[in-house]
Amino acid sequence: MKKADSGARVAARKPMVSLLRALAPQEGYNLTALPDVRILRSDRALARTPVLYDPGIVIVGQGCKRGYFGNETYLYDEQHYLAVAVPVPFTMETEATAERPLLAIYLHLDFRLAAELMIQIDRHPVPPIADAPQSMMSSPLDAGLRATVLRLLEALNRPLDAKVLGPALVRELYFRVLTGAQGPAMRSALAMQGQFGKIGKALRRIHASYAQPLDLAQLADEAGMSVPTFHSHFKAITQTSPMQYVKSTRL
Repeated sequence: MKKADSGARVAARKPMVSLLRALAPQEGYNLTALPDVRILRSDRALARTPVLYDPGIVIVGQGCKRGYFGNETYLYDEQHYLAVAVPVPFTMETEATAERPLLAIYLHLDFRLAAELMIQIDRHPVPPIADAPQSMMSSPLDAGLRATVLRLLEALNRPLDAKVLGPALVRELYFRVLTGAQGPAMRSALAMQGQFGKIGKALRRIHASYAQPLDLAQLADEAGMSVPTFHSHFKAITQTSPMQYVKSTRL
């Protein structure tokens, strides 16, 4: 039975891989007809490298990536996707070859769309937002989300479909993520609840003004916290100190 299931998953991935290849003729990020959607292609393996991910969703059609954040390892491959709720500095490695390149779709997080969907979701009987907010999470790629991704890739390969149907398919993809296995934790993060929300605002401030002078007291004051409290909550969420985060962003 396991072999049959594995064979079915491989067969289901083939159309996705073909569509991703068509959308990613060159290595690196390839633009699509939708401004917040890009296709990533990597033809070589990458050793652990420091990166800074903006809020977004990464769904891998072929290949494998691993992210290391604090003491946690986040796998995003053909069976798992990565969701990032706030800018996160971590280290990442990639498994890929020229014969079997890494192919993935990346969606930059549209907070307005996510908030609109959350309002509608919360009007219906779904698991309440009780999970602790998480800045980054790896989740299994279920059949519903996989089908949505496949239809989005099909639309992106046809200009008229991309323009007319693409936004609705992105909306459906967000819905699948927000109501999926880790949807409550993701919604909790995006809802900007409690101290997590204040740190999220500080992170966006750092990214918007990293070229300007920033100090710990200023960031803490803007977050409405004392310096020790701000430092403690910031490190709990990002696994690094505020000023080290600023330094990583500037690099």
